[in-house]
Formats: sequence, C-alpha cells, structure tokens
Amino acid sequence: MWIKKQGFENHPRAFLVLAHGAGAPADSPFMETLADALEAQGVATVRFEFPYMEKRREDGKKRPPDRQPKLLQCFSEVVESVRKDMPGNALLLVGGKSMGGRMASILATQRGGIDGVIGFGYPFHPPGKPDRWRTDHFDKIDCPFLLIQGTRDPFGKRDEVEEPGRSIERADLHWLEGGNHDFQPLAKQQSSQRTLIEEAAVASGRFVENILAG
Repeated sequence: MWIKKQGFENHPRAFLVLAHGAGAPADSPFMETLADALEAQGVATVRFEFPYMEKRREDGKKRPPDRQPKLLQCFSEVVESVRKDMPGNALLLVGGKSMGGRMASILATQRGGIDGVIGFGYPFHPPGKPDRWRTDHFDKIDCPFLLIQGTRDPFGKRDEVEEPGRSIERADLHWLEGGNHDFQPLAKQQSSQRTLIEEAAVASGRFVENILAG
C-alpha cells in the first residue's frame, strides 16, 4: 500500500490519516501543500491511496473510485496501522479531500477510537444536483467534526450549506472566502490557493487544540 508519513519525527500530539479525492493521487500538488501546512501547525499526516488509485500509479490508467465498502476497508486498515505507530496519548483523526473527507466521516460512524474528523472541500452534493445531499450520516458522528469549504465550491456553496433545515449542526464549518473546490480563489482576490490552504491548516490546528483542551 502506498503510504507517506509526514511530521512523525517531531513527536506531535495529533495524527491525521488524510485521504485523497476521487480524481487526484495522495501526492498531488494540493495534497502536498496541505500536508506541509498541517505539519507547520503541529499536525502529523499519513497519506495513503485507495486501491483504484494504486492501480493507476502502477499503469497510468484512470479508473473510477472503488465501491464504498472497499474504500472504507482500506481506510480502516490504514487507521489501524497508524494507531500501532503513534503514542497512546496522542489524538488520532481522520480526514480527506472531497471524497476522502466523505469516507472519513462515514468511517467515524462505523468504528471507535477516532478523536476527530476533518473534511477539506466536502462533496455535499454532485455539482448541479443539490437534490442529492450527502449528509444523512452526520448525526451519527460522535466525535468533533470540522468541514473546511470554499464559499463558491460547486459541491456545496455557502448559501446552499447554510440554508435552514440542512441538518448539519453536527459539523463545525470554516469558510474560505472565494475558494472553489480546490481552494482556488477568484483572480481578483488578494489571495492565492496556497494562502487558502494555509488558512485551512490553521483552522485545523485550532480544531485540534480545542479537542486537546477538552
């Protein structure tokens, strides 16, 4: 299994198992920048690839994501492996980009021992299909839960997500002004994708500190 660990040598108090999105690998520029930014906030990361993406790494052929049970089994196996390598007093969190964040949130409803969930660009619904909402499992998540979302993300814009009756009270939300699904801001903004990714990492670090503080 393809795995990349980052920040373990610094003896962090929190470890985040970080899953990639549906279309890009665990070492995409977005994921590399995010892992660097999280390390700067004292959060160690473990990136891995789901089976379909591992096959793509081997032969270069694009494939659709594996079915949910296979994704969750892979994610759970990585969590177990990480748990064996980390100190017992540290936090173990799961999270991911888009689809990876969704799988992390579902995994948290199926197994114990997870101290928090972080979703980066959560796919609330497929673009252009706001009737297909993907939040029914949120009320089953019994650990702290953070979603970091660009305000113009087509998978869930701010006005859609904050619409009354959406039943997302279980999650804390942090909005990245002007960001799209990849946290890319508008050209006219005095910002950059890196700046928004770093803001996401700072929000994640604050989230971790709040969990540690009880």
